[in-house]
Amino acid sequence: MSTAAPAERGPLGGVRVVELAGIGPGPFAAMLLADLGADVVRVDRPGGPGLGVDPAHDITNRNKRSIVVDLKSPDGAARVLDLAERADILVEGYRPGVAERLGVGPADCHARNPRLVYGRMTGWGQDGPLAERAGHDVSYIAVTGALGLIGRPGEPPAVPANLLGDYAGGSLYLVVGVLAALHHARATGTGQVVDAAIVDGTAHLSAMIHGMLSAGAWQDRRGANLLDGGCPYYGTYETADGGHMAVGALEEKFSAEFLRLLGLDDLQGARADLTRWPELRAAITARFRERTRAEWTALFADSDACVAPVLSLREAPHHPHLAARGTFTDHGGITQPAPAPRFSATPTALRTGPALPGADTEAVARDWDIPALTGDDRPTPAAD
Repeated sequence: MSTAAPAERGPLGGVRVVELAGIGPGPFAAMLLADLGADVVRVDRPGGPGLGVDPAHDITNRNKRSIVVDLKSPDGAARVLDLAERADILVEGYRPGVAERLGVGPADCHARNPRLVYGRMTGWGQDGPLAERAGHDVSYIAVTGALGLIGRPGEPPAVPANLLGDYAGGSLYLVVGVLAALHHARATGTGQVVDAAIVDGTAHLSAMIHGMLSAGAWQDRRGANLLDGGCPYYGTYETADGGHMAVGALEEKFSAEFLRLLGLDDLQGARADLTRWPELRAAITARFRERTRAEWTALFADSDACVAPVLSLREAPHHPHLAARGTFTDHGGITQPAPAPRFSATPTALRTGPALPGADTEAVARDWDIPALTGDDRPTPAAD
């Protein structure tokens, strides 16, 4: 059903955002802006994005409003430009040049609204030899070196869903970029284009590791380092019931407590001796297989050993700590992550469920003062 204009809740209350519908990192970035209180109007295309996901369950469209515009129709570009004229931020995720060909590129929008922040979300970026090529998360993180970090030696790299590229290297960098540009626009009156490429953001995420590589503290191969599972006290172990425990006992005092609770005090000296790491790993592996995940969870619950159970998506909302903080919430029958981060003075809220395509046309036309969205700008027929 159509929603009313969002209340100005959250730190971005009063900020207007136009999202040109796409898939992956663009919608997630716009969801984050909406979660933070922005009035996000998603411009859906006729027929939807083509992923086959029921729009009523597409959580990345929560807290937004939706209209449907056919950008290939004679008046499609004009409707988007009407929105851009009244917006603070516009987000699009087309291949380079597509928005320009549709008549809604940066030059078109800035001619109507010089203060507009125009956010562009792509995998390869707006230029470079691969800019025109298709790709997906796994393609982008592969060439940055990030994918090659993940997994066991001797096995293919493990694919981290689409969290690392689409959302961490893509969406979050787009949000940082458009908010920084919005700050500049409000100070100077001048908008700009933000070129957010997943390859750039993912590469940027590996800054610390590149520093360690330069210093000789990181080997350029999988499963041989402190943070990539090569270290026996930083990784995952199988339990007696087929579950897993995650171990992050990096510091000496934490690893000491970890080994003490495992009953492996006699191996404390193996921590700093790389030649004994295989021995230490074998002992830890064998010990974890002696009890169930629940039993190990209980044993480590009140310790600083930095050990936690590896939970599934359906289990995670029921974890006692996450439940106490309200990290997950239920809205409209859908269990989902609550908005993050949290603000003391301008709290965020999950105001509405996923915006259904075109459901909010009349409300947006009214609130943004664009009668043409509903066709109400047509001349009144002359009286006979």
